[in-house]
Amino acid sequence: MILLGISGGIAAYKTPELVRLLVKAGHDVQVVMTEAAHHFVAPLVLQTLSGHTVRADFFATEAEHSCSHIALADAAQLVLVAPATANIVAKVAHGLCDDLLSTIINATKAPVIFAPAMNTNMWHNPITQRNVATLTSLGYTIVPPDHGTLACGYEGDGRLPALEILVDAVQRRVPAG
Repeated sequence: MILLGISGGIAAYKTPELVRLLVKAGHDVQVVMTEAAHHFVAPLVLQTLSGHTVRADFFATEAEHSCSHIALADAAQLVLVAPATANIVAKVAHGLCDDLLSTIINATKAPVIFAPAMNTNMWHNPITQRNVATLTSLGYTIVPPDHGTLACGYEGDGRLPALEILVDAVQRRVPAG
């Protein structure tokens, strides 16, 4: 199972297509969203495309298991965080576990791929770069953002990498089938 973690950046609007492409490639995809991600993409769309309930609430009573964060962390063959905001990158780099996604990442033994997407100034901020370097040193994979026109109107690094690149990064680690 591929666990897709969606954090709250504008690039989250691209994640339904990412789910569709991963499923089309033969992957079972489960989605975990941060609270902020709900402002950019509807869970119902992701649920429909993945065929699974979208998780977001760490304390959801409807979860089939009281330790659903551990069950999801254990079941994941790979965790893909796309888009990975500066916030989720910082949380994981510093071991913070204050939401379902950051807790799953902390608990999993599966490979984790981060696909950063943010304003170019945020991406180039020395704090963000230090956090990315920390993640890399800990064995996490970073698929660097693309260069181009960003949603805020800036031009520069920070665009979510092309979805085909993300699917390829997943396929190289966990072939479908």
